[in-house]
Amino acid sequence: MARNGGAPAGRALVTGASGGIGEQLARVLAAHGHDLVLVARSQEKLEALATELAGRYGIRAHALALDLADPVGPQRLDGMLRERALDIHVLVNNAGVGLHGAFAENDPQAQLELLQINVVSLTYLARLLLPPMLARRAGRILNVASTAAFVPGPFMSVYYASKAYVLSLSVALGNELAGTGVTVTALCPGPTHTGFAVVAGIARTKLFRSFGVMNPDEVARAGYAGMQAGKDIVVPGLRNRLIAGSSGLAPRSLTARIARVLQDPAD
Repeated sequence: MARNGGAPAGRALVTGASGGIGEQLARVLAAHGHDLVLVARSQEKLEALATELAGRYGIRAHALALDLADPVGPQRLDGMLRERALDIHVLVNNAGVGLHGAFAENDPQAQLELLQINVVSLTYLARLLLPPMLARRAGRILNVASTAAFVPGPFMSVYYASKAYVLSLSVALGNELAGTGVTVTALCPGPTHTGFAVVAGIARTKLFRSFGVMNPDEVARAGYAGMQAGKDIVVPGLRNRLIAGSSGLAPRSLTARIARVLQDPAD
């Protein structure tokens, strides 16, 4: 889809597109002329968003309802793309879930589902969709991590660890792909006004009551701009950048204690 008479922007696939940062990323991509493949569990929400964005921006938008907590989800999605001849030029790995509480008390199935969505499906989708980008010598991958990636996170230990993986994978893969025409960017937002905090059970923690919580549209615009510029890491918001930048200067035991205060369910 060409925009304003320019070159085609390229089709973008956005996971977790039915709300929050994912929805806003889809909106920013559509505004810049990208055709879209929207992926999430809710077919109704996806179709409503696809119809709205297609009408507003003159792009083509496909709604594919899929659960990336299912281990075969990425393969199924790849098959759906092939059946519809939908080449992907931009992959936005946004789907993610959180889990609050003591590690030994959390539901182990919920922990495994978190890892499946945040780590395994994200990795598998990148692996499946990267080779065609390399063949075209053009493509972009935006992996949504978090400022949680920079510190240990008591009472959200599995979530924080999953985002540390996403950040490490993104930077390493971006280095591997230097000179190929494909870039990888890790978007690391801090607390953001979305449904995530409520679902993860952290809406009333000090982290969300005390810190400057950003709006998802701000995060999405920063992520898109950083991806287009080929940046390795994007941390939206001055306060978040200060926290991320200073995390490596303090002992990890100290940053873990600070994170515990912000997320302790006893508070």
